[in-house]
Amino acid sequence: MAVVFDQTAKDIRARRHPEKAHRPDSPISRKPDWIRVRAPVSREYAETRGIVRQHNLHTVCEEAGCPNIGECWAQRHATMLIMGDTCTRACAFCNVKTGLPAALDADEPQNVGQAVAKLGLKHVVITSVDRDDLADGGASHFAATIGAIRSTSPGTTVEVLTPDFLRKQGAIEVVMQARPDVLNHNLETVPRLYLTVRPGARYYASLRLLERAKELAPEGFTKSGLMVGLGENRGEIMQVMDDLRTAGVDFLTVGQYLQPSRKHAAVARFWEPSEFKALEQIARAKGFLMVSASPLTRSSYHADTDFAQLRHARIQSVT
Repeated sequence: MAVVFDQTAKDIRARRHPEKAHRPDSPISRKPDWIRVRAPVSREYAETRGIVRQHNLHTVCEEAGCPNIGECWAQRHATMLIMGDTCTRACAFCNVKTGLPAALDADEPQNVGQAVAKLGLKHVVITSVDRDDLADGGASHFAATIGAIRSTSPGTTVEVLTPDFLRKQGAIEVVMQARPDVLNHNLETVPRLYLTVRPGARYYASLRLLERAKELAPEGFTKSGLMVGLGENRGEIMQVMDDLRTAGVDFLTVGQYLQPSRKHAAVARFWEPSEFKALEQIARAKGFLMVSASPLTRSSYHADTDFAQLRHARIQSVT
C-alpha cells in the first residue's frame, strides 16, 4: 500500500521514510574493518554521475546508498533504477524512498538506452522500485527499456532485477518476452523474517516468479540474492539455497546487511569473511553455476565479470 510522502517534514529521514518516522530508534552498530570503503573521488566517478544526471536517470547505487558506488562508478558500472525513485513498499532494510510515486516517464526507456550507449557498457543491470499502483507492476516499462537498450547497444547484455509483481498476472511473461539475458529477483531473507523485514512480499510468490522465469526461458539465466545479519541462522540459509535450486536458479549472491538509519532494522550481527567463504562453498556444492558471497556483495556488484563467468560455467557444465 502506498504511503503519502510528506515533503513538509523538517527531518529528512521522516520525508524519505514516512512509514518509519514513528518507529523507535535502533542503535547502529560500528562496522568492522572488513566493511569499510573509501569515499568516491575519481574522475571516472564524476563522469558517470554526469551522464546519469544528463539523462535524468535514477540509480539504485545512490538511492539505496550502496557502499560500492565509488568502485563501480569509477568503472562506469551504474545500475539504473527505472520507474522513479519512490517505492510503494516499506521494507525494513531498504533506503529507497517510500510514498506515492509519480506517473511513469514515457521517455525513460530511451534515456536509459542512450546512457548505456554513452557509458559503453558491455553488461547493464536495470532495476526498479516496486510499483504496486500500476496494473502490470511496471512489466511493460521493463520490456520497453530492454528494447531500447537492444536498439542503441545491440552488443550489450541485459540483466533485470525486478520486483515480485505480486498479484500482477502475466507480468513476468511480459518481461521475459523482451528476452533479458538474466532475470534477477532477490529473496532478500529467510521466510521466518518476511513479516518484519519484507512485509509487502511473500516468500513463495517470489520463488514462483523465479521458477516461472526459468520455465519461460530455459536457455536464459536466473539469479537471486540474500542478505545476512538480520537474525537468520545457518540452517535457514541452507533451506533457502535448496528452495532456489529447486526453482532452477543459476546464480546466488550473498552479502552483509548494513543498516541505513536508526529507523531501519538493526544489524543482528556482522558475518565474518570466512563465513561468507563457507556459504559460497556450500552453495556451489548445491549446484549453483555461479556464487558471489562476501560482506560487500550486492546484486549488481561486478555483474559484468560475473555474467561472463556464469556463461563459461554453463558451457563447462555441459561439456
